[in-house]
Amino acid sequence: MSITLLVTDKDLNVVGDPIADWDSLKVTRTDNAPASGQLSLAARPEVMAQLQPGHRLVVIRDGQVWTAGPMEIPQEWQEGLGGADGGQDEPPPGGVEVNFSSDLAVIAGHLTYPNPALPASSASQPANYVRTGVGGEALLRDLVNLNAGPGALAARRVPRLVLGAPAGVGTATAVTTRFEPLGDVLRKVALAGGNLAFDTRQTSGPDGDQILFEVRARRDLTDTARFSFDLNNLRYVRYKLSAPTVTSAIVAGSGETSPPVVEVTDTGAETTWWRVEKYVSGPAETDADGELTAAGQQELAGGASPVELTTLTVDTDDLRAGYDFGIGDLVTVALPTGLEVADYVRTDTLTATPDDGESVVSVVGTPDATTDRRLVLLIRELSARLGRLETR
Repeated sequence: MSITLLVTDKDLNVVGDPIADWDSLKVTRTDNAPASGQLSLAARPEVMAQLQPGHRLVVIRDGQVWTAGPMEIPQEWQEGLGGADGGQDEPPPGGVEVNFSSDLAVIAGHLTYPNPALPASSASQPANYVRTGVGGEALLRDLVNLNAGPGALAARRVPRLVLGAPAGVGTATAVTTRFEPLGDVLRKVALAGGNLAFDTRQTSGPDGDQILFEVRARRDLTDTARFSFDLNNLRYVRYKLSAPTVTSAIVAGSGETSPPVVEVTDTGAETTWWRVEKYVSGPAETDADGELTAAGQQELAGGASPVELTTLTVDTDDLRAGYDFGIGDLVTVALPTGLEVADYVRTDTLTATPDDGESVVSVVGTPDATTDRRLVLLIRELSARLGRLETR
């Protein structure tokens, strides 16, 4: 296995020679979110000349681009000889730390203009950008194209960003947005439009290097990507089950005079736990179109029994992150209780040093609380099985 580090300018032109004499590298890639990375190396003049504002870092693992994107902190330099004052032992030329991200961070940093064809300050800007009945993939591509891609205003275009080939995936959905962070809107649309995955990827083509924005359906690798303690590729499992924060939403209409009130209740949660009420201001004056009821359902979903499930996996010769499975893929985790969990790869972290080599750790499951009913039931079964084991 080998790692090559390149620095490019905004137009993806390589600046200088590949970076050598680096000390450590850590890259975390995240499902439907920008990657983050840290690089430590000696602050030699030829290296410092490359680590300039606006430049990008490209991490190549075994001949393939692992991640690529802007250096958010291109230089954090220090030098010291240690001693009684507790200074850092960094002899000349000192050490430099670089923080970088993936190109998706540049896209995510844009806003959603109500009319992307007009400047933000235009008096002709409408109230909102509204699209309904559009496929999830098509809507994701349109949002990126019009706010950051080739179809955006010239000043807003991300250099060398193009749309990848359509995958023909997703279900019909809708969006209403106004000057929201584009990354947040993309994640909401991806979830509502068919639980899609999206990311950027640097690639070479007849027109030179480009940044592709790609949308894809999540792959079901539950039969081929399996993790367990017995297979030596599972290192840690953690779960947490909590009570709901709301079981009955009392939703009031927005009218000023005698607004209607709709009560939406999760009877199953109240039977299992207890009744927890919450008052909600509805988005409409009446429930004629079901908007008040929908607001109550959303409140219940957000306050349902939160579950956290996190498993840490490691690469083996037979199953490697980025090659045999990737971010967003559905994989299987076999627990020692006999239960098998199918869930998504949320992150993977590549750690490398020239002396110790490299390793990749992936997180499968839910790093944060979830209201996924399937997962709630599964965790309850796991809890019961663990309880039975403890009584033996």
